[in-house]
Amino acid sequence: MEAYNSQVNQRIATIAAHLNPSNNSQTEGLLGLERGNCRAKGGSTGFKVAILGAAGGIGQPLAMLMKMNPLVCVLHLYDVVNTPGVTADISHMDTGAVVRGFLGQQQLEEALIGMDLVIIPAGVPRKPGMTRDDLFNINAGIVKTLCEGIAKCCPKAIVNLISNPVNSTVPIAAEVFKKAGTFDPKRLLGVTMLDVVRANTFVAEVLGLEPQEVDVPVVGGHAGATILPLLSQVKPPCSFTQKEINYLTDRIQNGGTEVVEAKAGAGSATLSMAYAAVKFADACLRGLRGDAGIVECAYVASHVTELPFFASKVRLGRSGVEEIHPLGPLNEYERVGLEKAKKELAASIQKGISFVNK
Repeated sequence: MEAYNSQVNQRIATIAAHLNPSNNSQTEGLLGLERGNCRAKGGSTGFKVAILGAAGGIGQPLAMLMKMNPLVCVLHLYDVVNTPGVTADISHMDTGAVVRGFLGQQQLEEALIGMDLVIIPAGVPRKPGMTRDDLFNINAGIVKTLCEGIAKCCPKAIVNLISNPVNSTVPIAAEVFKKAGTFDPKRLLGVTMLDVVRANTFVAEVLGLEPQEVDVPVVGGHAGATILPLLSQVKPPCSFTQKEINYLTDRIQNGGTEVVEAKAGAGSATLSMAYAAVKFADACLRGLRGDAGIVECAYVASHVTELPFFASKVRLGRSGVEEIHPLGPLNEYERVGLEKAKKELAASIQKGISFVNK
């Protein structure tokens, strides 16, 4: 009977540790357990991933999809509200990743210790009539605080930054890491994958192909005119009329606004963003695993143009960004678009840098 009770207590402690790690000091003391050693039965080997902003519109579907990823062994869910419920819900999924929830800024550091990949969708969403820059004053402060935690607790982690405006929040993160002495440009990536996902979808519609068969490079940034789809480099090779080019470029650049207006005040592009974020995070994890030939578009510290940050195709590996691809040949329409994108992007980058150094 004593052995049976011990086994029951062990299981209870394990479950408690997964669901509410911050409140388990008493349980651990009674049972002689360390939370770090608590693992779900059959837990997989893999990478430790944290989602900061896990209870939000993007964070919840993102957390669900990351729980389904076989490369994830530990999934930490952090937010300032509602994480206990999201954690309990997602922890019931019968996949290998162990889920742990963290609530409030006092638990941020605990959420980050030992992480291999940190995904940041935290912040307020766009509402009708708002631009991504309207979000700046709120989200800039949130990103700064979270990145200070990363610099302290997991400076070697790969960081996938989703919080808008990405054109400014990535430079904010870089400045925070520089001040902490932990900045590694290979490990900080702004997630522009949704622009690529949209481009693949819209181009496939025009060509009458499956989206999975299409690859559209999207360069520049992640807002309006800074989003530059390189339709001359679409795979499989194809040609478009000028009318199709205008239509596709406009729709890809304004895809976010299309969703905001369609939701009529009820939110922004949360589900497609979560899908795109997971697609990109999976590419980063496969790179960390050592898989070869992982190439995706991302907004990173770059020398592709004269700007310090720019989105283009990058090769992912064990250290994050291992190679930044050149833009390749552009047609006249794309060259004009590039100059327009760079002008807007330069101001957004400076805005982010100035926020940290004010």
